[in-house]
Amino acid sequence: MQKYLKGIILCLVISIVSWLLGKQFPIVGGAVIAIIMGMIITLFYHNEETNAGINFTSKYILQLAVVLLGFGMNLGVIVHTGVESLPIIICTISTSLIIAAILAKAMHIPTRIATLVGVGSSICGGSAIAATAPVIDADDNEVAQAISIIFFFNVLAALFFPMLGKFIGMSTTSGHAFGLFAGTAVNDASSVTATASTWDSMWHLGTSTLDQAVTVKNTCDYSYYTCISSNADEEKQKQRPVLFKTSLSNIYSLLYSCRNH
Repeated sequence: MQKYLKGIILCLVISIVSWLLGKQFPIVGGAVIAIIMGMIITLFYHNEETNAGINFTSKYILQLAVVLLGFGMNLGVIVHTGVESLPIIICTISTSLIIAAILAKAMHIPTRIATLVGVGSSICGGSAIAATAPVIDADDNEVAQAISIIFFFNVLAALFFPMLGKFIGMSTTSGHAFGLFAGTAVNDASSVTATASTWDSMWHLGTSTLDQAVTVKNTCDYSYYTCISSNADEEKQKQRPVLFKTSLSNIYSLLYSCRNH
């Protein structure tokens, strides 16, 4: 545990500062501030001793945060939200993959990079890219390019989607509409959390938007995984991307969950 301590403390400090600033600037939100702080610190601070703790935080502490978040969610609401959002999820995934394939041919983008960006945009961001890369024999540079593209648009989503939601007239008295929007339109779980929690902070909705968005996102990831894995034997799995749901986020999710439970 000692090797994780420095990285965990670094993430904790960033998270506390971001949470406090987020309360002062709710239109930005603590999650977005945490992302920006992390990007800035990375430019000036390089210490391999913190890497293990950061990786531990981004994986295992997130999973704990998701469990804590689940304690405050109603099972009936989860089922209702999942059923309601499934047609939208199927349409958005199909549309995204088709557009990715068309653009790849039109712009002469290498097949492996196009595949990684396509699944990253359609399913669950970096998790889908990480799962697909070894199956299609993508090298480190191709994976890095795809993840960079996805992360860039994730940051843009966390920054601008709350403003877009207000501009197009989404309800500010309920997190239902924006939660459905964020859960289907944002790529991975960490950015969904950041985007939805920013909307909650802007309009003082507690965790209603966050609950809705996370439910929709999990429905998207798990339903796709089920459809793929249930029809794939071991040999077929070597020939097609098998996408699975892995949790991604940061320690801010844990603090946010603890604050509301």
